[in-house]
Amino acid sequence: MSTNVFNPHAKIFYLPIDAALRWCNLVNYEVQIIQAALAIPEDFSALFSQWPCLQATTDKIYDALRNGELPYGCLGISVPRGSYVEPCQLTIRHSDLRLWMQVYYPDQKPGFLFGSDRVTHEKVSIGTFLALQADRDTLLRELNTLQHHLQDILVDLRAIGLERDDLKAMVKTYGQLSERSELTYQNIIGALLNLFLDHSPAGKPLSVFKNQAAIVDAVIARHNDVPGLSKRTLDEKLAAANRILKKGR
Repeated sequence: MSTNVFNPHAKIFYLPIDAALRWCNLVNYEVQIIQAALAIPEDFSALFSQWPCLQATTDKIYDALRNGELPYGCLGISVPRGSYVEPCQLTIRHSDLRLWMQVYYPDQKPGFLFGSDRVTHEKVSIGTFLALQADRDTLLRELNTLQHHLQDILVDLRAIGLERDDLKAMVKTYGQLSERSELTYQNIIGALLNLFLDHSPAGKPLSVFKNQAAIVDAVIARHNDVPGLSKRTLDEKLAAANRILKKGR
């Protein structure tokens, strides 16, 4: 049976006599007591009359087993209440024994059941304090760094917001072309379009483009990734520019 890390007298599970002798602080006589109890159980009380506590605690444990107060098992494996288990294989889990004692004997705190709690508490309180403090200091430093980064981000966001507002103001002020400026641009586009499609006095084409569709296809082929230069937009703009130019003649 495995022993507890903090308490060498604690086990995962116990024979009833194991638990009784630990309850009476008789671990130093464990081998002697268990051998006698298993060999001649009928003379058990007479053999150890010098330790009346041993018989008393053993009787308490068996009484709890008989009355269903204390779960039991066979060699550490829990079995349903009422199942028959050979006396030499009857065992009680550490956790069940501890809970039973807390309920029925709250004034009893035998070391093999409760001593490990105190040891563990001391270990945690002393052994991990500096490590926890170091972790806390590290987290505080990281938090401080993150707060500085957050402040920098907020400053950048405010700057971006101001820049965005400035751009909006510029668009609002300069984004709309005057009627005269728009007419000028359309005349320029129309003049260039006519130039590409015109002929010399000798009848030779001034460019390789035969019509407006050829010009549109060439622009799209070379600048298809430029916003605003879709076929539909180019067709509309060139046609409008051509009409404006002819109207102004």
